[in-house]
Amino acid sequence: MFQQKAHIAWNQAIAPAIFKIGLTCRHGFARTKPGQFVMLRISEGLEPLLRRPFSVHKLIRKDNRIDGIEVLYKMVGKGTGLLATRKPGETLDVLGPLGSSFVLPPSARKVFIVAGGIGVAPMVFLAQHLVESGLSPSNCEVFLGGRTCEELLCTDDFAALDLPVHTTTDDGSAGDQCLVTHPVDIALVDRRPDVVFACGPLQMLDCVTGIAAAHGVICQVSIETAMACGMGACLGCAVPSRDTPGRYYHACLDGPVFDAGSIWLSGGPDSDRDSLSTGVQPLG
Repeated sequence: MFQQKAHIAWNQAIAPAIFKIGLTCRHGFARTKPGQFVMLRISEGLEPLLRRPFSVHKLIRKDNRIDGIEVLYKMVGKGTGLLATRKPGETLDVLGPLGSSFVLPPSARKVFIVAGGIGVAPMVFLAQHLVESGLSPSNCEVFLGGRTCEELLCTDDFAALDLPVHTTTDDGSAGDQCLVTHPVDIALVDRRPDVVFACGPLQMLDCVTGIAAAHGVICQVSIETAMACGMGACLGCAVPSRDTPGRYYHACLDGPVFDAGSIWLSGGPDSDRDSLSTGVQPLG
């Protein structure tokens, strides 16, 4: 983990309220793993006071070395609204990489990647890593869902890796008109994978977890809760354990990637909570 000033290389809108920001960093990200995140201080002042957590979307490569990271984010509140105004050449204070990562089981040969909306943020990095590690593109299927065609993000990134991509939208404006979990359920029967990696809305993750469990398939999910520090000091990102009643994990240290069977996503002791979200900072 490193804290450093990163220069903004670009900060571009790619869809309504969706941005990609490139941050060049001196050191610290060469060993970053898919699923890990960074904490960004949006401004030098007191507003906003807290850092915001963001998944690492891509690594920036230059002259055969890692020159920084790219973050995919959605403008949802004051913090991300301010981030969207930052210009190339300015600097941001970056803390990271932090947290756990997706792990490909040694025997896994076939993978499903499932993402909903901005939950796609860590999945492009994951897909690139899997292909670079030798996984055949034909054995890595991607399932992307969104409410509308404008929320189907990064399809070109996956296509550039020659990965099969299945798309769904709630309104039928692109792909199949259904929830993304529907084609996942069908595909698990027809082409059973060795592991499912997922990131997206809480309800989607809960459904994907149930589908994978019903078929006896390993499932790893990336979640985020409200984080103030990203290092386990504030204890604000507690996630209830499914294994041990009364025990809580912390998304910043034990996660944000978890074995889906180890935590309660819903229906557990904290089933009325609504703080879990994915792919973008909950604080806005």
